[in-house]
Amino acid sequence: MNIYFACSITGGREFESTYQTIVAALEGSGHTIPTSHLAQAEAMEAERALSPQDVYERDVNWIRECDALIAEVSVPSHGVGYEIAYALQVRKPVLCIYQEGRRVSKMITGNADDLLKISIYQTVEEAIFKAQSFLDSL
Repeated sequence: MNIYFACSITGGREFESTYQTIVAALEGSGHTIPTSHLAQAEAMEAERALSPQDVYERDVNWIRECDALIAEVSVPSHGVGYEIAYALQVRKPVLCIYQEGRRVSKMITGNADDLLKISIYQTVEEAIFKAQSFLDSL
């Protein structure tokens, strides 16, 4: 499957190793992730080279082309929130995962859209299991 993986870039990178582990596991299962570079340490530097318009056009095109969007939402991010809303608007299935104990916007947790699934995890292995289970259900 073609999976758009959304994660915080400018909002904070404290979960960067989690992003990398999830992306590696999904790619290892045969999924294509056009946003895999965003999980890497050099993501902020690479994104600075692009104009805001270029990022917007690239990302909405990737969302339109994806089979599903998986968002790690433990760190608040305006961009990730926008990507989630955009994916739901164009009727893509979305999984939001976050680490237990983290505060997540009620705009996400209160959304009753049938295409939106929200899941809490304790370990990165559990996050991967939940992501793979979500994809298996599609």
